[in-house]
Amino acid sequence: MTVRPALAAGRASSCPGLPAPGALYRRAALGALPGLGGRRGADLPAVEFTVAGVRIDRAHLADYDRVCGFRLTDRLPATFPHVLGFPLTLRLMTAPGFPIPLTGVVHVGNRITTRRPITADETLDFTTYAENLRPHDRGRQVDVVLVGSVDGEEVWRGVSTYLGRERKAGAGRDRGERPEAPAATARWRVEPRVGTEYARVSGDHNPIHTSRLGARLFGFRRPIAHGMWSKARCLAALETRLPDACTVEVAFKLPVPLPSTVNFTLLPDGGFALHDSRGRPHLAGLLR
Repeated sequence: MTVRPALAAGRASSCPGLPAPGALYRRAALGALPGLGGRRGADLPAVEFTVAGVRIDRAHLADYDRVCGFRLTDRLPATFPHVLGFPLTLRLMTAPGFPIPLTGVVHVGNRITTRRPITADETLDFTTYAENLRPHDRGRQVDVVLVGSVDGEEVWRGVSTYLGRERKAGAGRDRGERPEAPAATARWRVEPRVGTEYARVSGDHNPIHTSRLGARLFGFRRPIAHGMWSKARCLAALETRLPDACTVEVAFKLPVPLPSTVNFTLLPDGGFALHDSRGRPHLAGLLR
């Protein structure tokens, strides 16, 4: 892994391979304790992290495909590079001075652009950085960018939007009238094991997805599905419709509690959505 200033030349420090997610989660947990959190920056650090030579483990790919509902092939699902590069983005978000603490952060949106198909025999280089720190009614949002390249050519780009919640006077949930949910194209039962199985294949072991106690500590009555599992499950349903080069953008709405039943809907003009049995939205997506 290489760390370098994002906006200016400088001396880089490096260590081989991707960072270990477990150690980064422990760092985040310790940082949440009073007196140990360190000082949060007011702005984004002008730094990017890179790692070269990431190889695809076919057993890992197959395991991911099974958990998310994709066919078993050597072609990477559009969401799989997000999983490969996740430890690098986790390293960025736990870096000293990163303005939003990882503990309690909410993943509110994700946009993935694929330039061409990627296969399991290719080797990827990843770069991650953060941009567009901005205010939000409930705190601050930031975009974390992850770029995947093969032999110097960008083949994949993911942009994840995260919300750091802060208490603000007058801030509250919009309780306006909700439009009627569209008719379901398919109905899926999401079992509790989805949280632990996706954590295993993705490296995202946030306890709100895997532990009832961990979920309750953050205000959920029971564990919730990972947002990126929900996106991947939708893309698995659209797998035969996806072109080689495309952009798929989603907004994560209400969490998917585990267990639950969700309704998937294919909409006109490339749209798709997930709703609960009462018509409340979990995810809104668009394929371009």
